[in-house]
Amino acid sequence: MLNLSKKILVAIDGSPQSDKAAEEAVRLARASGTRFISKVYAILVLPGMREPSFTDFFPALPATERPDWEEKRKRIFYVVEKAATEAEIPLHVEVVYGEAAEEILSFAEQEAIDVIVIGSSGTGGVKRAFLGSVSIKVSLHARCSVYIVR
Repeated sequence: MLNLSKKILVAIDGSPQSDKAAEEAVRLARASGTRFISKVYAILVLPGMREPSFTDFFPALPATERPDWEEKRKRIFYVVEKAATEAEIPLHVEVVYGEAAEEILSFAEQEAIDVIVIGSSGTGGVKRAFLGSVSIKVSLHARCSVYIVR
């Protein structure tokens, strides 16, 4: 049987591009209608590791354990949470540590995501040539569809 409900993953980082991607992900989920309920997964990838390594002499607290984390979390996920609530779309929020493209791809594989929605980085050609961008890496290596929002 054809399954019209979708699992949609949106990469969030608090930037205007990710806010646009979040709104687009919710719009895609809402387009499936009330009969086929799609779910949106919002993922924030923080740099580094959750646990300090043995080479850290004075390890800092992970971002999610700092006193100001809840305020930052609300600000970063504000747009996607507001849009999903207004559209009555189920939302799952995930915060992970690591390299952004790798973690997004890994999560998409684990959860059998149907489409990844990601904002365009907006980096210039020279910077992108040397560093690459998360959206390019994700689009090249994803096993599902990738929607890049500009």
